[in-house]
Amino acid sequence: MIVVSTGCPAGVGPEVSVAAAARLGRPCVLVGDRETLLLAARRVGVAAQRLVPFTERAKMGDVHVLHVGPALGAADRARATARAGRAQLAYIDVGYGLVRSGVGTALVTGPVSKEAVARSGAPGARGFTGHTEHLAALDGAKHPVMCFAAPGLVTSLVTTHLPLARVPRAITRPAVSHAIVALFQLLTALSRRVPRIAVCSLNPHAGEGELLGTEERTAIVPGMRAASRALGSKVRLVGPIGAETAYRKARAGELDGVVAMYHDQATIPLKLVAFGSAVNVTLGLGITRTSVDHGTGYDIAWRGQADPSGMLAAMKLALRLSRRR
Repeated sequence: MIVVSTGCPAGVGPEVSVAAAARLGRPCVLVGDRETLLLAARRVGVAAQRLVPFTERAKMGDVHVLHVGPALGAADRARATARAGRAQLAYIDVGYGLVRSGVGTALVTGPVSKEAVARSGAPGARGFTGHTEHLAALDGAKHPVMCFAAPGLVTSLVTTHLPLARVPRAITRPAVSHAIVALFQLLTALSRRVPRIAVCSLNPHAGEGELLGTEERTAIVPGMRAASRALGSKVRLVGPIGAETAYRKARAGELDGVVAMYHDQATIPLKLVAFGSAVNVTLGLGITRTSVDHGTGYDIAWRGQADPSGMLAAMKLALRLSRRR
């Protein structure tokens, strides 16, 4: 059974969660505010009777609803209130618990407002910077890695939600190695044999012979060597090379995956070529977790305009990856 934390109630999360769950054809439980999900069902044309109270004995095609957190009102669906922030964090925590305990097969997360969660005053909310970091703390995961999978482009990130000024210091040999190994694991789960992986440089033109920086020599190359020792002949590594070259070659089919050094280095090319069809995957957790590749979409929320295909892709990939476990 797929478990879905339905995201910010003022965003598109409830709509895409209900619409995708109705199309999945597999047991699914939506963790959120019941009234909000019933309103979302009406908005996206899903019959209210398809949403049934949660039970662990789900039937094929059931869309179960587990009401969690404070009861929400119209104001919480109009903007990201502190109460909505507390609710969003509760959805994530309960959803994770269901999967970790074995009730659910995988966790799929809807888009949240990081600001609303961080400022909600909920226990554990202070300093919230995203699902990846929060789930890693819940899980006790030492080396979580953010990855994205899309048709024709698969990538992993050495760092995640960090201020850009802190990125160079966070580029370390172990971090680079873990990002390479995680991408290898994802690619092999996607049936890529002996995947060809490029590792991006941090600096322009791979540092231009250290004229533009030394991180390639001090951290990235040592990380590649560590990953090569761990994986041996199972993988073909190239780099460090400029990100513009790495992603161009990957898009052309010359590479199977790319390891990026920081958030926007990966997400800009990804969303240019695969926005809406890419799936966010967290490797290194004790559970399978995927997510949509888009945000809360406040500008189109509650208008029935949100495209659920990204959420459906996240659900389907979660099922596929959980079988590989």
